[in-house]
Amino acid sequence: MADGDTGDADTTAETGDREETTGEHDRGDESHGTEIDLEFVDGSHGSGPETGDRGHGGKRSEDDKRRETDSDESDSNDSDTLFDEDFGSALENAPAATGGGQSGSPAGFSDIDFELGGDDPDFEEDPDTDLPRIDLGVDGLDRMIQGGVPERSLMVAIGSAGTGKTTFGLQFLECGLQQGERAVFIALEESRERVINSATEKGFAFDEHVEDGRLAIVDLNPVELAHSLGSIGSELPTLIEEFGASRLVLDSVSLLEMMYDDQAKRRNEIFSFAKSLKDAGVTSLLTSEAADDNPYASRHGIVEYLTDGVFVLQYVRPNDFRETRLAIEIQKIRDANHSREKKPYEITGEGISVYQQGNLF
Repeated sequence: MADGDTGDADTTAETGDREETTGEHDRGDESHGTEIDLEFVDGSHGSGPETGDRGHGGKRSEDDKRRETDSDESDSNDSDTLFDEDFGSALENAPAATGGGQSGSPAGFSDIDFELGGDDPDFEEDPDTDLPRIDLGVDGLDRMIQGGVPERSLMVAIGSAGTGKTTFGLQFLECGLQQGERAVFIALEESRERVINSATEKGFAFDEHVEDGRLAIVDLNPVELAHSLGSIGSELPTLIEEFGASRLVLDSVSLLEMMYDDQAKRRNEIFSFAKSLKDAGVTSLLTSEAADDNPYASRHGIVEYLTDGVFVLQYVRPNDFRETRLAIEIQKIRDANHSREKKPYEITGEGISVYQQGNLF
């Protein structure tokens, strides 16, 4: 099974590169007629710029390119004056999320056995050692990645309900906060209070980090976010830079994808938002529901092609085991050498713990 999974991972990585390359040319006309009006803590307001139609088809003239460049420079100048406060203050009065989580069906597997022991990860050639790298903060998983994840990577954790995607995100931010970094958590499914409570249950002092001004937790209504995604996406790099964040989590991108009925529009909007995260220069982790019929694919089959790293969290249900187990696999990490084996893990009172020395057969 390990060989087959590796093939899927390689195919996903190769296909992802092609999808990322063609995504910009597939976008048709888009219209974001919605302005975002955010109230700051000092009572002032800021309105996000409206985005007109943008066409991409065939070759463009030099005049078109110059007009796009001038427009980008104009938008950049406008963004400098949009937000007077830091990231948390600027978005703290945005529409709040009201829901809980989403349901999902775990994927079943047969003829799988667990055996503890195993060897250390069988890494391939050495990666580019000049790239700054960071740890994810997940015990066992970090040892499966030689040298760590390159900074400014955009990653996604894909899994069905209950596989620990949100816990993964909390743990990822806690790792950076413990090292004196600043972080942002954008919640589309949970309220700000529930995020803090979930972190507290794991022993993560998110309430203290918020009070210290090193952590911004923003709960947004996915419907409102979808309507204003263009405006928010264009301002995100400025917000993150002003706040000084080095890590960001969006939980969950699947809820945002559900707001678009048209597949082409969904793809274009998520592509643009992912690009804004990369432009922000922050190491980001998205969470995504897995497809009902394929634990290795996201629900809408988009984010795995736009991201630099893909982690698959899944249930395994062997016929000879009474207990359902959890397994994690690294599908890809660009510019990093990593194990391609599937490893068992548990969600404990302290977060996710990966048994890097455990094997699945």
